[in-house]
Amino acid sequence: MGTKQENSTVLERETQKLKPPPMYKVILLNDDYTPMEFVVAIVQEYFNKDRETAMQIMLKVHRDGKGICGVYPKDIAQTKVELVLTHARRAGHPLQCVMEEV
Repeated sequence: MGTKQENSTVLERETQKLKPPPMYKVILLNDDYTPMEFVVAIVQEYFNKDRETAMQIMLKVHRDGKGICGVYPKDIAQTKVELVLTHARRAGHPLQCVMEEV
């Protein structure tokens, strides 16, 4: 049998293994050039929101300067940010999308 110290180390490792991954908010930032309808389309396409929810997020971005589109594990959040930025640039819009740890 192991000592108490060995057992507590095993328990600590088990606890660390069970921790959920850190989550990240994906946030759209307001600008004076990107059309509101484009923002709604982005939210619907990349964040799987219905039109009503996408409109609410777009209005939050417009009024408050930023709006949260979703919360995801780091890899998914990074991918969504890259997809949104790529789409916006190809469409000629300066829309900014960032992620922040929750």
